Amino acid sequence: MSLTKGESKRTAPYINVTPLIDVLLVLLIIFMVISPAKPFRFETKIPERPRPGQGENSSSLVVTVPKDGGGYRLNTQEARTLEELGLQLRRALDGRPSDLKAVFVKAPQALAYGQVVKVIDVIKAAQGGPIGLQIENLEQ
Repeated sequence: MSLTKGESKRTAPYINVTPLIDVLLVLLIIFMVISPAKPFRFETKIPERPRPGQGENSSSLVVTVPKDGGGYRLNTQEARTLEELGLQLRRALDGRPSDLKAVFVKAPQALAYGQVVKVIDVIKAAQGGPIGLQIENLEQ
């Protein structure tokens, strides 16, 4: 078979995909290793209800804000003003380790947000923290 001037030998195009598959698998493995494992769900811990007769924890501090704004209460101690509440909090928090300085604010839902913020500011000034918020009548 001789080739003439007008005829040229054409080869069929052939794409070698083996190197492309190798690159794809390497990239897949790299991304699997680099990407962080995402949790399937978020776990939360809900505090248990106190057993009857157990009472409140003596180390917990609860500031109660009344609906009418007529005074405040730190656990069982009455305070007429925010300044008195701040002094009581400083006395209660003084000498406590940092992990026992949690203070809970208990207020009715109908109370204005600004009044609760003022109480939170007093707690922060007394070096209390973390601060937890409670709502009265959660069972309803």
